[in-house]
Amino acid sequence: MSLARKILPFIPHKKPYLNLWTRFSSSESKTAPWPRKVFSGVQPTGALHIGNYLGAVKRWVELQDAGENVTYCIVDLHSMTIPPDPETLRHNTLQMTATLLACGIDPAKATLFLQSAVPQHAELSWILGCLTTMARLTHLPQYKEKSANMKEIPLGLYLYPVLQAADIMLYKATHVPVGEDQIQQLQLAQSLARAFNNKYGKTFPFCETLVNDGSRLKSLRDPAKKMSKSDPDPKSCIMLIDSPDAVLEKVKKSVTDFKSEVSFDPDERPGVSNLITIHALVSGKSTEEICREAVGKNTGQYKLLVAEALIEHLRPIREGIERYTRDVGYLASVIEEGSERARTTAEQTIDEVKEKIGVDCFNVGRLRRNVRRENK
Repeated sequence: MSLARKILPFIPHKKPYLNLWTRFSSSESKTAPWPRKVFSGVQPTGALHIGNYLGAVKRWVELQDAGENVTYCIVDLHSMTIPPDPETLRHNTLQMTATLLACGIDPAKATLFLQSAVPQHAELSWILGCLTTMARLTHLPQYKEKSANMKEIPLGLYLYPVLQAADIMLYKATHVPVGEDQIQQLQLAQSLARAFNNKYGKTFPFCETLVNDGSRLKSLRDPAKKMSKSDPDPKSCIMLIDSPDAVLEKVKKSVTDFKSEVSFDPDERPGVSNLITIHALVSGKSTEEICREAVGKNTGQYKLLVAEALIEHLRPIREGIERYTRDVGYLASVIEEGSERARTTAEQTIDEVKEKIGVDCFNVGRLRRNVRRENK
């Protein structure tokens, strides 16, 4: 049954060059003749905010348009560490697909697919899980942070980083775009690639991180914290689907300081500097240029300029999301076609892995090759 036929009956009708640099390169990645491939994923956890967009998705589009070999995944299995409501997960998956398309992800240039539609992710995750240890997983920062206040810790939260490594390694990605706070999470993928290669022979490239410099946006209400949609204050972040009036209101209510002039100093003036960073990212101007243009304006007047730039930048994205969400059939076809392309690559990788670890006894092609060798 096609993905479109599976998903359509469950969707309610009324529900609503690059500023990147590479870290952690190694002699492994430099000597191996791996073709450059970029992989990244996003959880379908509802609407994106501008921090998600400017810090990640906008960069994905730039990589795609620069002609990179890019694969982007909606990682719905990762969103199940705390079991979601099934109807909500279906809705969020479609909304995320619509959002990525509206932001500029082009299915003709990038492979965009659904993680759960490619069973080899879970299969490789099990194999890699047998190469790591409980101690290694327990010391990962994400596990520590998310399990800190839990009485009963789901096994999925514990194994989350192994599945994340499988996501990357299944497509033999050489580069993964991440934020500054996600670098440690990818070190497990690097260590598992090394462990597998040492035990079974060269199979996976050593992935490098493409770190976006300076796009980690802060909360509009508390610039000491990262912008997050889980913040209890709804005015702390701007969502891509926010109306122009909502954007204006949130920017006007953003916390700055008692100085009236506009200057960029993240340490001493984090609130104003956060607004300048947002302004720079949506306008393409440097922070220096923005500060020069704001000479003579107080922070209240400057907030109106930021709001205006944001509204104009987000308008086509918001309209695109609305347009795509009305065409569920098209969204399902995009995901189905992308998932089919992803499966082709995933099957090749998992077949190679199975052969190397010895769980391909009934692989007819391998049996025939063994018989031919024995008869020589």
